[in-house]
Amino acid sequence: MKNNRMAFQLAVVGCLILFGSLTALAQDVRYNFAQGTDFSKYRTYKWVRVPDATYPDDILDGQIKQAIDTQLSMKGLTKTDGDTADLYIAYQLSISNQTQWNAYGMGGGVGLARWRGLGMGTATATSSTIKIGTLVLDIYDVAAKQQVWRGDATKTLNPSKDQQKNLANLQKAMAKLLKNYPPPAK
Repeated sequence: MKNNRMAFQLAVVGCLILFGSLTALAQDVRYNFAQGTDFSKYRTYKWVRVPDATYPDDILDGQIKQAIDTQLSMKGLTKTDGDTADLYIAYQLSISNQTQWNAYGMGGGVGLARWRGLGMGTATATSSTIKIGTLVLDIYDVAAKQQVWRGDATKTLNPSKDQQKNLANLQKAMAKLLKNYPPPAK
């Protein structure tokens, strides 16, 4: 009976840790678009800034734009600095803090047993604050003066000490976000 209880508690702690680590890594994307828009007519785009929006430092701004530029070029769009672009592209960024819990159990029991006052083994729980970034990408038809596509990717920016990991995470998020641009034809 005691072994079954300990095994169950160990399984619960393991699932909590696994679930916590998976949700911290998952990137969620959503998009919406103007129905009836002929996306095949768009060939060029130009970067614009949203008035009064807060932007990151120049390095991160360049990395974000490069990740988006790469995806848009794979979709057949060409970036221009001229005034004759078919589309205006703008992004906004929001970074918030999220608490991440890490639980560790060791010894003759499981962390939950210790927390429940059963006195078996030892356990510790630590928390850390991670930054979760949401990037919103807006695409506007210049001639029609209207928004034609909007997408957002959450958990896009979670800065770590590993610069390559940061860039890979950003590129993965932008590929996932722009997977549905242009929107699938019906």
